Amino acid sequence: MKRVKCPKCDQYITFDEKKYDEGQSLVFECPFCSKQFGIKIGTSPLKSLQRDTQEANTDVRGKCGSLIVIENVFHYKQILPLQMGDNVIGRYMKGSKINLPIETVDPSIDMTHCVIQVSRDKKGKLRYVLRDGPSYTGTFVDNEILGDKERRVIHDGTLFTIGATSIILQADQPNDK
Repeated sequence: MKRVKCPKCDQYITFDEKKYDEGQSLVFECPFCSKQFGIKIGTSPLKSLQRDTQEANTDVRGKCGSLIVIENVFHYKQILPLQMGDNVIGRYMKGSKINLPIETVDPSIDMTHCVIQVSRDKKGKLRYVLRDGPSYTGTFVDNEILGDKERRVIHDGTLFTIGATSIILQADQPNDK
């Protein structure tokens, strides 16, 4: 099931997207305010950006893990692939320079909210370091706000919060078990 938001009253309308083909146009009438509006199935510019990023991450650098953005009142669950180096996280806006955009209308997420730096330690294991953007609402790890210049090493399963959105780090698991 998918949700669309009425552009007039901001109420959500739920529909079964499996009944329609990609690229098909749909017209909705909001049951709350009677506003009519249209959408096109499967045409989010962010989804194609995420698909391109996932394909790019399968090159020589290998997998670096991902972030699981938890569903909340502003959006559904999203999975964002990480890459080596700085991964700038923020609210999606066309033309922005961030490489991990979250598709949301959450006003408490800044355009460049926080950064996760992915690198390798001396033993070759992936290392994840989180720092605030700086942002207006802060970045929280284990219910503690990160200081202005504070950096925090995070591990697989670490839960951190930006704005009203919770995110879980899913570190890459080595295959040498």
